[in-house]
Amino acid sequence: MDSMDSLNILVVDDSPIITRKLTMMLELLGYRVVKTAATGTDAISAYKTCKPDVVTMDITMPDMDGIEATRRIITEFPEAKIVMVTSHGQEKMVIDALKAGAKGYVLKPFDGQKLYEAIQKACKRVVLKDKLRAEAMLRDAQ
Repeated sequence: MDSMDSLNILVVDDSPIITRKLTMMLELLGYRVVKTAATGTDAISAYKTCKPDVVTMDITMPDMDGIEATRRIITEFPEAKIVMVTSHGQEKMVIDALKAGAKGYVLKPFDGQKLYEAIQKACKRVVLKDKLRAEAMLRDAQ
C-alpha cells in the first residue's frame, strides 16, 4: 500500500483484548495505529496529542462513554473522523453517536472487510477496487 493510503488511527476501547485485536486487524489492513486509549477522557487527550486521521471509538467505557467523548472531540475538532465500535443491541446508542458527529460504526465481532469499509467511508475515500476501476476508466477515456 502506498503512503497515501496509510492512515494514522487512534484505537479507543476499555478492553485490552479488543484493543489488541483491532490493532492487529488495522495493521493488517495497512493502517498505522499511533495510539490507544482505554477511557473517554484518555481518548480526548490522545486525540489532541496525536491528531489521528481516524478514531475507532468503543461506546461503553468507564468514566465517559464513547458518545460523550465523540461529542467533545467533534466540538473541538469538527473535522475529526470517528467510527464507533459497538455490540449488537446498541442501535439507539449508535444513532446518538451519529448525531454526536460519528462518521459510521462497526459491529463487534468485526471482520476486516467491514472495518476497512467503515474507515474508508469515514474518510470519504472510495474503497480501493472502485478507485482502481475509476482510474482505468479515466485512462480509457483519454
